[in-house]
Amino acid sequence: MPVRPTIANQGPMSEFVGPFDVSSKLTDEVYGVRFSHLWNGIATRHSDTVDTKFFVNGRGVIVALAHTGLVRFAAAAGRNLSDREASFVAAEYLRSRLQEEDQRPLYDVSADEVLGLIQKLGIG
Repeated sequence: MPVRPTIANQGPMSEFVGPFDVSSKLTDEVYGVRFSHLWNGIATRHSDTVDTKFFVNGRGVIVALAHTGLVRFAAAAGRNLSDREASFVAAEYLRSRLQEEDQRPLYDVSADEVLGLIQKLGIG
């Protein structure tokens, strides 16, 4: 099986995704977003997710990536998604929700959405 490139987990986890701004398409409000960390949601929330934490204008927000999407990716790609790559997927999802003015403390991202975001980002 060919070796597939990975975006490596280099540096502190809080720097996996650099700070970014998102403008709402509805109100033009600008949200300042900062990535904090990720962890396995199975242990803390009893969910089948990998949870990623961001701060949006200083408020904590969780983006929960369905673990089944990560498993399906691994089966198809022949490798696991790195933590950094999972952080990019979560950041892209959060960016799209904030652009639509969809603000909440917890976002659950389905397996199909996880796979679609992986494809959109060109992670392979």
